[in-house]
Amino acid sequence: MKDLLDDRDAWSMANCSIDRTLAIAGNRTAMLIMREAFFGTRRFDDFAKRVGIGEPAAAARLKELTAAGLLERTPYKEPGQRTRYAYQLTEKGRDFLPIITALRQWGDTWAADERGPAVVVRHKDCGAPVHAVLRCEDGHDVPLRESVIDAGPGLIRVGPDTP
Repeated sequence: MKDLLDDRDAWSMANCSIDRTLAIAGNRTAMLIMREAFFGTRRFDDFAKRVGIGEPAAAARLKELTAAGLLERTPYKEPGQRTRYAYQLTEKGRDFLPIITALRQWGDTWAADERGPAVVVRHKDCGAPVHAVLRCEDGHDVPLRESVIDAGPGLIRVGPDTP
């Protein structure tokens, strides 16, 4: 059986899930807004302040993340004030947690300063630190050396040997 990677030039990445994910949330500002959403930030002004960006950039990123379905706007009104909108994670947005966790974990190991990471996420029940782990559907932890790349149903084959 021929290994998929042996024939790498015969497949296209036009349907790449990584590329499509980066198109949705692949810039620094979007990732930091998602971090803040997981930390519980809900209001526009708080996103702008905590991410350290201007209101136009915050508005653009929040609009993009809302259009992509990771956040949703919900109206709220304080007494005597006009209606405003808060942002909350959708189910699709909550499914982004492993990505944020993996980025934080890598940064804790390779990018934190000598004092260590700014925050540690812990399991509420036992207090142990939370980590992203690669695990197969049968529940086995999978180190990189034990993973293989296989054709998925959306693989687009190109070139002279295309069936």
